[in-house]
Amino acid sequence: MAGCCDHKVDFTGIDPIYKRILIAVILINVIMFVVEMFAGVKSNSQALQADALDFLGDTLTYGISLWVIGKALSLRSNIALIKGVSLFLMAIYVLGSTLYKLFFSQTPDPTIMGSIAILAFIANVISVLLLMKYKDGDANVRSVWLCSRNDAIGNLVVLLAASGVWATKSPLPDLIVAGFLAALFLSSAKQIIEQALKEKKQSVNTANKHKHHCSTD
Repeated sequence: MAGCCDHKVDFTGIDPIYKRILIAVILINVIMFVVEMFAGVKSNSQALQADALDFLGDTLTYGISLWVIGKALSLRSNIALIKGVSLFLMAIYVLGSTLYKLFFSQTPDPTIMGSIAILAFIANVISVLLLMKYKDGDANVRSVWLCSRNDAIGNLVVLLAASGVWATKSPLPDLIVAGFLAALFLSSAKQIIEQALKEKKQSVNTANKHKHHCSTD
């Protein structure tokens, strides 16, 4: 998509097909949050619980993303900024709880971990494929893509953790993966926040130019 002066204009989500895809992805995330959190508690897996929290966070942020489609750039950038900060806070929580579990943890059930990780991976691959076409949108649209991509990566790592727990009979692989997921959350939060701040600055500059133009008419 191109704008005036050949400057690229990011996709903002104003597309009925994209909105239907986003609703489908939201439903997938709701279902997987319930399934994975139950399995994480039952299997005593910190990695599964961290991944379940990510599903919950995605459900909430995707819902917000759907609501802000078509709104002003200033609002969209502010919402993306809030999503980036919330992802950062989630990462801090996972890191903190993982450190706690390092000293007070039981060995997770690798069978439950593995089977749920495979199910979650399939769910996230479906979401990623649905969103693939829209991965290079504005901060709001891009945050949806990054979260779905991270989830798919995280599920594969949880599967590796399950194999590690099974082989070592130790909770350490589970905790290492939970820490990795937290680092992944931090990386995505950084990307989302940086793009949101850039778009926020762009919105302010556009408003100032418009104000200056009106004052000179």
